This record gives sequence, C-alpha cells and structure tokens, in this order.
Amino acid sequence: MRSLRIRIAAALVAVFGAMAFGAMSSGALAQVVDKKALTLDGAKKIAAAAEAEAVKNKWNVVIAVVDEGGQILYLQRMDGTQYGSVDVAIKKARTSSAFKRPTKVFEDAVAGGRNALLALDGALPLEGGLPLAVGGQIVGAIGVSGVTSQQDGQIAKAGVDALGGQ
Repeated sequence: MRSLRIRIAAALVAVFGAMAFGAMSSGALAQVVDKKALTLDGAKKIAAAAEAEAVKNKWNVVIAVVDEGGQILYLQRMDGTQYGSVDVAIKKARTSSAFKRPTKVFEDAVAGGRNALLALDGALPLEGGLPLAVGGQIVGAIGVSGVTSQQDGQIAKAGVDALGGQ
C-alpha cells in the first residue's frame, strides 16, 4: 500500500510539474524579445576601420569595442600609444554603451557648467566614445583614446561608419 501511495504521489508531482513548467515556459516566452548582438567579427571590422583612420592621420591610439552590456569584445593598443589610454578607451566605450549616447554629450555638458554630471557613476565626460546601433538597437559601443578628444571622436566615428547596415 505504501508503495502504491508513493507511485501515485510521484505521478501527481510529474503531471502537475509538467503542467506548471508548460505554463511557466509559455509565460517566459511571452517575456522574451529578439535582440541583435555584435559579434567578434563585427567588432574587429569596426576596430580595423577606426585603426585605418588613426593610421591615415599618424595617430597612435587604443581602440576598445564593447557589447551592449559594456563587456569588452575587442581591444587593441597601437604601437607607441601610452598605456594610460587603455583604461580611458574602455571607459569611453562603456559610458557610451551604458548611457546610449556619445560621450561628447557629457563633455559638452560639463564644459557648459553641468558639473553634477561628474557624479554619475560610470560616466566619463570625454569625447571619443560612440554607441553602435543596428536597426535602432544599441549593440555595443566603441571607445578611442590616445590623441585629443576631438581626434579620438573622429577615429571612433570611422569605426561606427564601418558598422553600416549590419
């Protein structure tokens, strides 16, 4: 008798568990969206276009490409670039990805007297970080450091332009 009760209980758990999982999985699917994601190959192409702009102008820089969540996909430091630019390039890219806007927006705001922006956690107010968008979705960002902020921005734009219609 005890064995029969255990088998019935196990069968009920299996049936109700399957029903609950089915309801949960269909509910979970209702909460999922399709997202575009930047690939490593895409990040390399973006960095190569940025590097070409830097080489054309004889500028040594660090180029960082991050995904939508600010995690590094690709990083390169051109020969002769100061190592301090590594962290700066990463922070520019992360700022741009996190806030979904160019870092120049923050630089201009601080230059205009909005010093409160300096308290934003994770925001670096220096030009040279640009978001990477495909079909209106942010898929990552590029950050460049090594020359003037304006020149960093010019190089980053070359990288963004290489993303094109991907």
